Amino acid sequence: MKIVVIGNGMVGHKFCEKITQKLGINTARIVIFGEETLPAYDRVHLSEYFSGKTADDLFLAPAGWYVSQGITLHLGDPVHSIDRVNKTVTSLKGISETYDFLVMATGSAAFVPNIAGTDKKGVFIYRTIEDLELMKSYAPRTSRGAVIGGGLLGLEAAKALLDLGIADTSVIEFAPRLMPRQIDDKGSAVLQSKLQQLGLQVLTGKNTSAILGEDTITGLAFSDGTSLNADMLVISAGIKPRDELAAACGLETGPRGGIVVNDLLQTTDPFIYAIGECALYNNMIYGLVAPGYEMAEVAATHITETSRQDSSALKSFTGFDMSTKLKLIGVDVASFGDPFPGQGHSIVMEDSISGVYQRINVSQDGKYLLGGILIGNADAYNMLLQTCKNNMPLPANPADILLGPRNGSASAGAGVDALPDEAVICSCESITKAAICQAVTDGQETLDAVKKCTKAGTCCGGCTPMVKDLISATMKAQGKYIRNVVCEHFDYSRQELLDLIKVKSLRSFDEALDHYGHGEGCEICKPVVSSILASLWNDMILAKGNDTAQDSNDRYLANIQKGGTYSVVPRIPGGEITPEKLIIIGTIAKDYNLYTKITGGQRIDLFGAHLGDLPAIWEALIAAGFESGHAYGKALRTVKSCVGSTWCRFGLHDSVSYAIRIEERYRGLRAPHKIKSAVSGCIRECAEAQSKDFGIIATEKGWNLYVCGNGGSKPQHALLLAQDLDSETCIRYIDRFLMFYIKTADPLTRTATWLNKLEGGIEYLRNVVVNDSLGIAASLEAEMQSLVDNYKCEWKEVVESPELRKKFSHFINAPEEKDPTVKFETLRDQKKAADWK
Repeated sequence: MKIVVIGNGMVGHKFCEKITQKLGINTARIVIFGEETLPAYDRVHLSEYFSGKTADDLFLAPAGWYVSQGITLHLGDPVHSIDRVNKTVTSLKGISETYDFLVMATGSAAFVPNIAGTDKKGVFIYRTIEDLELMKSYAPRTSRGAVIGGGLLGLEAAKALLDLGIADTSVIEFAPRLMPRQIDDKGSAVLQSKLQQLGLQVLTGKNTSAILGEDTITGLAFSDGTSLNADMLVISAGIKPRDELAAACGLETGPRGGIVVNDLLQTTDPFIYAIGECALYNNMIYGLVAPGYEMAEVAATHITETSRQDSSALKSFTGFDMSTKLKLIGVDVASFGDPFPGQGHSIVMEDSISGVYQRINVSQDGKYLLGGILIGNADAYNMLLQTCKNNMPLPANPADILLGPRNGSASAGAGVDALPDEAVICSCESITKAAICQAVTDGQETLDAVKKCTKAGTCCGGCTPMVKDLISATMKAQGKYIRNVVCEHFDYSRQELLDLIKVKSLRSFDEALDHYGHGEGCEICKPVVSSILASLWNDMILAKGNDTAQDSNDRYLANIQKGGTYSVVPRIPGGEITPEKLIIIGTIAKDYNLYTKITGGQRIDLFGAHLGDLPAIWEALIAAGFESGHAYGKALRTVKSCVGSTWCRFGLHDSVSYAIRIEERYRGLRAPHKIKSAVSGCIRECAEAQSKDFGIIATEKGWNLYVCGNGGSKPQHALLLAQDLDSETCIRYIDRFLMFYIKTADPLTRTATWLNKLEGGIEYLRNVVVNDSLGIAASLEAEMQSLVDNYKCEWKEVVESPELRKKFSHFINAPEEKDPTVKFETLRDQKKAADWK
């Protein structure tokens, strides 16, 4: 049997994988013609080419794979014609090959609107690695970029321009909203707001009429008479099927393009198949990789089983669910099932502060999930998708699947265990729950092993969290102990590693790696170990070589913002500040041209600081009595307070003074994730204590202590741990609670999520913290006191250390004082630098 494949993209490559698996190597002769000069690569993660990945990282198989599979590969040589009578194809270079079966995986091309000027210099298509190379070489001469297209591809292209350093980038969309096919008006508005916060200008309802400039682009003109300056344009306005070869040889194509196929992916010629974005099935083009992979499986199966008489028994293609989850420019966007409201009901959760919008559509009787949209936080996507696809019953209160269990209620939803065996967990590779569980039962008990065995999670990776849950659930059902190791470099869980580092009194990442790890470490384990070291010893996090192991924000003791500047956040305990300190902050902000903002945590953030100026800014703040606010760290952020009994006629206790005491006790405390707190002076709850990781509310008899609340992307009310406490007892319980959390939580796990996963829930936690059921209360309190006693302001240490200050210079020989003779000139409308200091 001889099979010729036209197209060496992701779907063509997947067909070759499937057919060689089914037929065996060298059982059939397979010939591939590829238009590009590169072998098949991952287009799903194409934008990562600008953030460090190389072409080698994106290749779907090593160079020798084709030879090892007995496949003949012709690169840079597209098929020029097809002779269906003689079953022959001829390439552009004159190579002629006969075939028994021909598979057309020609994919799609970028749709280019009919606009005058698309041939000008500075205009690019966002489609291939070659396109990206051209964009990369042109970008240094660009100050203003633009993208035509506000769909999935357009936003990916906008991300590419930002990664190229073109901060002034605009997205132009013809429709009245972004991503009109996937999300509704409200979701689009939230997404647009998030993108604008990142510095993107978004123009919707705009019809581009012309590209301005002579030989080189200078801007865009719109049909409403307005215009936009731009010296680089990327067109990413959709796709059109590559069906020209099919049409030329007489195969049926659709009126709007696409090669017409049946349920077996056969064209009107039974010896020719079409798969992927070139195939038109039931009047629809499928523009995602998962349905393309399913088509490859169906075509490979049918070609393999040609000897069967009853073709109706063969696997067929019956359409594909277009649910999708993506991270667009750092923002989670997902839609599943029927994303738009229908005849049922809709439940909406919106947090405009955090930029989160979630809507689910449920049946008229409220029992079943029909679809939904998730913007800003799509953590629940996998389970929601499975609930929808498998027609699983919803909890009594359907809102729980968005908001989580509240007020001590049972867990929302039945979880991964309740999924039927036939549930497709990895839609890209069509891998079921049963296949994953069977792999684990057969001894594949790690994520990497399951990936290698089943291929689940090897494409887009969106199903990885659910695959991990299935591995754990299957092993637990077998009575096996599950070790949640940090990563491939440390064969220990975070909890185990914390205990081992403590026993050996290790003080640096390198020491931990030498004793308990192997290899060089990675971006997963380095921050985890650094967090453990900080939680154990409260040492200066930039000392002993630990700075290179930190997250980027910790590395410079400041949060990096768009444009490469940093924020400065001094601590203001309890929100209380003197007029003198307000004046100091205002003076510093004016001297360094910083944007100032009062936050929800009752402190003042200063934005726009350059890296080299950070030590000088903090030197002035520390001289005025300020300390680091740890806004950059996984640490205690703020303790919010109302004015309490000092000023409020309803206040029962002095909430301000107590909040200051709490904040000054736990400042600098490092944990698996950030921690927020609040103290309210009465049950009116003006400080919103029940939305914090731990919150305190005054009662007539003392203080009520609430724990494990969470605002932000997935709100959850804190639960009552103990009530009517005196001030000292309340602090002791907080000591125990925080240290128990630090010791037992997984990396990057907020207290709310930690409690939800804690076996026994709030009752177990109450027994540990209040009743000392484990007999560890005294040691927890002692460990907390040690951290409190060892506290030092990190910025104060930097300011007073010439060696540490050097870390904030762009160059080793950069002068402390700027040269007064340097003159700045405005270039290409850049901001004036007269205030540069």
